[in-house]
Amino acid sequence: MQEWSRKMISEALAGDQVSLIYLYTPLCGTCQVAGKMMTVIKELLPNLPIGKTDLNYMPDVAEKWEIESVPCLLIFKKGMLEEKVYAFQSVPYLLNKIKSLI
Repeated sequence: MQEWSRKMISEALAGDQVSLIYLYTPLCGTCQVAGKMMTVIKELLPNLPIGKTDLNYMPDVAEKWEIESVPCLLIFKKGMLEEKVYAFQSVPYLLNKIKSLI
């Protein structure tokens, strides 16, 4: 999964489809597990724009979307924030949640 810059985030949100941004910090153990889940999601949904962002380098992102903790998955549809997921329960759980919005 590719690390997204601010420009890449803007480009993804400008599209008409669902976009996912995985927010994490590298020292967070739960984030490491969630990151592995997101890698599987990316493999299962290769045509969906999915990127990750280290919140240590983009605190404005956390403020803009009112992120309460990491890991966090932001699900956007047509550039609008549809859902914030904090509980990465399992790959099937995440997959069902994402597919319900596609």
